[in-house]
Amino acid sequence: MAASSAMLLSNPRSVCIHKPQFSSLSSLKTKPASELGFITSQFSGLKLSTLQPLTINNPISTQPRPRFQPVARRVCPFTGKKSNRANQISASNHKTKKLQFVNLQYKKLWWEAGKRFVKLRLSTKALKTIEKNGLDEVAKKAGIDLSKE
Repeated sequence: MAASSAMLLSNPRSVCIHKPQFSSLSSLKTKPASELGFITSQFSGLKLSTLQPLTINNPISTQPRPRFQPVARRVCPFTGKKSNRANQISASNHKTKKLQFVNLQYKKLWWEAGKRFVKLRLSTKALKTIEKNGLDEVAKKAGIDLSKE
């Protein structure tokens, strides 16, 4: 009996072992295991049967949710400045790692060529550079297209 049950578990077109609720037994033998509602466990390789066919493609909720929440990177797009890894030194000279973040600010700047305001997230160093050289020149040097934003 053990050998026959192992052979049924390894056969992908095996039929349900428990008593069927259908009137004809011949209809069960012709259907493949995927139509009968079998799923294969990824941990032990055993097949588990369900009363109704398992539908994986249909989500439970009506709106799809992203797997992760997008996070804005702490990098200035104009200057390329990013976080610096440094040591935090205590009074006993014990060193622990810490991040020194860039001073990023949200600013609405007037874009003369587009005749409108552009909302940007940039560092204070980039803001000083824009005041000195102009928004168009700094964006062109950084390779940023302001018409998208």
